[in-house]
Formats: sequence, structure tokens, C-alpha cells
Amino acid sequence: MHTSKARITAIGSYVPKRTLTNYDLEKLVETNNEWVLQRTGINERRIAHQYEYTSDISYQAVRNLMERYNKSIDDVDMIIVCTMTPDFKTPSVASLLQAKLGIKNAGAMDVNTACSGFTYGLHVANGLITSGLHKKILVIGADTMSKITNFEDRSTCILFGDGGGAVLVEYDEQQPSFLAAHVGSEGEKAKSLYCSNLAYRMFDEDLTNSGKLVQNGREVYKWAVTTVPKGIQKLMENAPIPFSGVDWFVPHSANLRMIESICEKTNFPIEKTLYSLVEYGNTSAATIPLSLDKGVLEGKIKNGNKLLLYGFGGGLAHSGALIDWNIG
Repeated sequence: MHTSKARITAIGSYVPKRTLTNYDLEKLVETNNEWVLQRTGINERRIAHQYEYTSDISYQAVRNLMERYNKSIDDVDMIIVCTMTPDFKTPSVASLLQAKLGIKNAGAMDVNTACSGFTYGLHVANGLITSGLHKKILVIGADTMSKITNFEDRSTCILFGDGGGAVLVEYDEQQPSFLAAHVGSEGEKAKSLYCSNLAYRMFDEDLTNSGKLVQNGREVYKWAVTTVPKGIQKLMENAPIPFSGVDWFVPHSANLRMIESICEKTNFPIEKTLYSLVEYGNTSAATIPLSLDKGVLEGKIKNGNKLLLYGFGGGLAHSGALIDWNIG
């Protein structure tokens, strides 16, 4: 891996006010609190109100970052929003966010790799800064999954929630954050997790075209618990520290059983694993930044810690990053 010249300097997050608990779900579909907890580890999730969209959540997450770290964003020169639930097909969420924040001299683009979005966004930001093309980038992972969730499908509606997290990535040759990375995709398995748009067929097979998320949970689960441990192994082969030197593992918060299985297969202690799904459910591209910020606010993540982030999901794409945490 090329020596990075980029450092994560600040973090912020936001979740909508409305809470949807497992007990609330009992009134919507045939399920119960014990069943949901046992299978997913999720207790509740946050739901955006009718007129609250991904751009609004992204804006609030950046505001939170600015207030906590007293950061100016006037000189941000690129905005990357990682999302699969944009307000519009065009303009991008990033362009809407640029307008809402009043940033004058920034490029703006969305990255859609679903649940691995945030780690992909960091990968792109690191590349842009390390190459010398950019100096200061906002990377946001935000999704309003409730807007594409079928609340009559008990296998998916118990999983998803809404939220967002933002980080600022700045040029810093002395204390770079990015130590190693790994990215991959198995598009041939994409039919296991999709949300239809223009096409009604994928690889010559008809799709359910409801405009809502369709997931084969069993297939995605099998894919994740084999792919992520292999990806971690690949990532650590290029890392400057051994796997035992990782302080915190921050995987995509899809499902607690999945995370437990990944920890078991990699021999990584679950006690040193951070996740946001208990309170927020699966928020797609937002789960990792929400887990990170939760870890920061609870005093678990400290400067100097080595963090292994790993996103995986729709695509079926995956991506990991080994981070030297040093914000402020």
C-alpha cells in the first residue's frame, strides 16, 4: 500500500428522533421481541420522518462534527456521500449537502456501495488526498433505509433503520490515518440483495420490482461470514502491525449473529468489537461511522488506537481499512 498522507481529524453523527422498537414491530408484522433479539441482536431502530431525507441526515451529522471539533468547512474541496438511498436520482446527495452547508469550492459526488459505502468513501478520500489532488474532504455515510423497506416483509423490516455519520479527512503527511486497505466485489451474487430501479432483469433473471429492498438473508449471511474473514486476512497481509495489534474491530452492523460468527472465525474478541445495531439497527452505509462515534463518545476509542473497519453488503461488495485513530 502507498504511504498515506491523509488523516481523519473529526467525526460527527445524527439519528432521527423517532424510535421503532421490537415491540412496535409486533403490531406491524407477525414477530416478537425475543425472536428479533435472538436472531439479530437489534433492540430498536430510528426512523426518519416523512419529509426527512438522506441529505437532511447528512447535514445534521456534519453540523454535529463542526460543533464538537470547532472545525471550519469553508475550505473543504470535495464532498463524498456514501448512500444507497439518495433523495433524488440526480442531483446527488453530495451536491444538495454542498448547497445546504454553503461550501463554495468543492466537488461533490455520491458513492453507492450500499453497506460497504463508508469504507469505500474513506478509500476514495485517502486516494484523492494522498495523490495530491485534494486537501480536505468530508466523507459521510448516511441512509434512510426505512424509505425502501417493505414493512409487510418480516424478514427485512426488523433489520433496517436510518442514520448518518460524518468524518473530515485532511492532508497530513506526519500523522496519516490510513495503514492498509482491501476492497472486493462478487457481483455474480448480487441477486441476493437488491432494490430495483430501471431494470427488471438481472443476469437474464426476472426480479421482484417493488422499489423496496429484497434480500435473501440466508445467502447474504453465508457470503458475509466467509468473505469478511478472508478479506481481513488479505488486508492484514499488507498491514504494518499484526492482527493482535488491532485495538478495535468495527464491522458493518448488519446483524449481531453475523458479527459473532466473523469474530469466531478470525479469533478476534467480541469484547473489542464495536457495533451500533442494538440501538439503531442496520443503517447501511451509516453503521460504521455510527459505531465509531459511539465508541468515541463512550470513551472506548482513544487517539493512537488501531481500528479495523470492514464494510460488506449490497453488490455484493466489501471493503476494509486499517486506521490509526488520531482526531482533534
